[in-house]
Amino acid sequence: MAEESRIEELSAAIRYHRELYYNHSAPEISDAEFDRMWDELTNLDPDNSILHEVGPEPLPGTVKVEHQFPMRSLDKGTNDEDIIHFVTQSTFGANRFLAQPKLDGSALSLEYVAGNLHRAATRGSGERGEDVTLNAKQVANIPQRLNFPVNCHVRGEVVMPLAVFENKYRDVSPNPRNLCSGALRQKHGDGKADAADLVFCAYDVKFVDGAPPVNFDSELLAWLQSAGIEPAPWEVFDSDSPQHEMIDHTRKWVDKRSNYQFEIDGVVFKIDNLQQRENLGMTAHHPRWALAWKFPPEEATSVLLSVDWQTGRTGNVTPVARIAPQSVGGVTVENTTLHNPGEVSRLGIKIGDKILIVRRGDVIPKIEQGLGRAKPADLENRKHADGTSFTLELPESSEIIAPRVCPSCDSELVTEGAFLKCYNILCEARTSRSILYWCRALEIDGIGEKLVEQLLDANLVTSISGLYELKLEELTSLERVGNKSAENVLAELDRTKVMTLGKFIHALGLPGIGPELATLVSSHVKTLDGMFDWLRRANAIDGEQDLGSKFGENNKPHKINSAIRELCQHDGIGEKVAIQVRDGLELRRDLILKLSEHLVLNEEPAVASDGKFDGMSFCITGTLSQPRKAIQLMVKSAGGKVVGSISAKLDVLIAGENAGSKLAKAEALGITVWSEMQLTQALDNTSDSDFVSNPSGGTNQDNSQKSLLDF
Repeated sequence: MAEESRIEELSAAIRYHRELYYNHSAPEISDAEFDRMWDELTNLDPDNSILHEVGPEPLPGTVKVEHQFPMRSLDKGTNDEDIIHFVTQSTFGANRFLAQPKLDGSALSLEYVAGNLHRAATRGSGERGEDVTLNAKQVANIPQRLNFPVNCHVRGEVVMPLAVFENKYRDVSPNPRNLCSGALRQKHGDGKADAADLVFCAYDVKFVDGAPPVNFDSELLAWLQSAGIEPAPWEVFDSDSPQHEMIDHTRKWVDKRSNYQFEIDGVVFKIDNLQQRENLGMTAHHPRWALAWKFPPEEATSVLLSVDWQTGRTGNVTPVARIAPQSVGGVTVENTTLHNPGEVSRLGIKIGDKILIVRRGDVIPKIEQGLGRAKPADLENRKHADGTSFTLELPESSEIIAPRVCPSCDSELVTEGAFLKCYNILCEARTSRSILYWCRALEIDGIGEKLVEQLLDANLVTSISGLYELKLEELTSLERVGNKSAENVLAELDRTKVMTLGKFIHALGLPGIGPELATLVSSHVKTLDGMFDWLRRANAIDGEQDLGSKFGENNKPHKINSAIRELCQHDGIGEKVAIQVRDGLELRRDLILKLSEHLVLNEEPAVASDGKFDGMSFCITGTLSQPRKAIQLMVKSAGGKVVGSISAKLDVLIAGENAGSKLAKAEALGITVWSEMQLTQALDNTSDSDFVSNPSGGTNQDNSQKSLLDF
């Protein structure tokens, strides 16, 4: 139960902090702390849907752009061992690498059609970004026309020269990155910075057609220069042991970081050979052929002044530390999260203590440790981010007391492991976050945080269902909401009155349940009535008929009821997730019933099948070159069924790298094991039925990948 709670907490925290970073330019934690949470969730629940998302969707009210070529994140490293592993293991001993500084700005994609700048978009979720063409055209070194009439997408980072930041914006913003994001996304020239003060540095180009005949990424960067776009500086390492040169390269950047013209937070290493990149492929989250190495942490001291407690969308109550202003790596920090009461206990800190804060990335640091009782001198000569003097006195030493009731609704809090939770679904703090999540999941334009606060304050809505009862005159009665804006909001809400059941389940914001898992649940229960029937059976306990058979395979008693077991048959859904679905739906039962009065919920569209795998069951495990969802679709489109567990009834296990215990169990049971390539070959082989039953001539795949770089 503690592990399930931790998974839920990590999933919610990752989604929350990613939203703050990408859509609001207001991060609360360091990159390293975010990476730590990501790694912990990966270890606990590697199939969690949040791990397969690159970033959040663009905010409502913005113009969305579908990226023809997805913009992926990069795998991260922090030390020499990570570089060595990347060269010798991840890339199978490749010997030619390209390095560029990891610029600390805002990622941008430039689409050129026949050599003319057509559109510019932010990275967003990686699949969809925000259209920022008008502002991007103000960036002086972004050409309106290339020197060649090609159709391509140029990727790079928009940054602000530090000299410009110091001369014009030091008193406006704590760091250049926030200014870059704001300048690109401003709507009416109302941002804090002028886009003309920004610089674009390219790091990649994708061609729709007319790609030049090159073999190396370094040649593409040279092509960009000839086309009129300046890439970020690069260096190539080509030797039998390039890792040694690459490690030396990081040392050089550590030394010259403070004197560089732009803010950077590390070095990006990439295989230079384009064919080798293609052979290595991608995970769902990042390419296997690239590594983002980050600088060592920066440290500073401050004083803990007070601790506030805030309730989030999922009901988690989080402590936020208010600290004396401290500049760390150019960022003035006055607030930072303490994550949960368990972290407070681990640190053993008190209000009035001197604290060590560490900046391991490019955003707000975390409290690393307590340094004992602070002295008045520890507060001297401090300034806020706006340049004004800090004048507060040293507070009395006192314990950090966790609240017993929700700071938003006064409901009694429940302790789950190291965490505090508010289970009042009507809690205003939870309601606000739930409404925002609903609107963003359904891409409802015009409903943002400010409007939601106004609606709640005016008591016009008390839950998500209240959105669909809003009237024009109610909206226009709110401050700064005109008739046109109100009509647009109502039109957007009307548009979402018909949706699939899967989209509905996702938009409810069940902890840990992303769009893919929501679709799986929907395909299982089929309809709203089917969902309530499943929910009734999923709550069955020992002694009730709906519990189902008491004993399973090997005559072992079942620990969960039949409804939970049925849902677990779907690949990607384990016992933990199935119980999360049950409890999340049960908690929202009244809300679902109210929403059903306004909405039409359709079944998931059937996946067309060519029948090659009719009657066959498949399980997928390990790291694959394509997203797991894509592999599932390939199997289902051929008539196959995808399950989440290994049993004697399974026909085929599709195994990627690091397959683990599922592969061992399949081999022990004599189940056919396919590689991803063998799956593709089976799909292409329409006549050889022997191949489908046993493509390799035996039950097990050859796990050797020694020939990857020889293709």
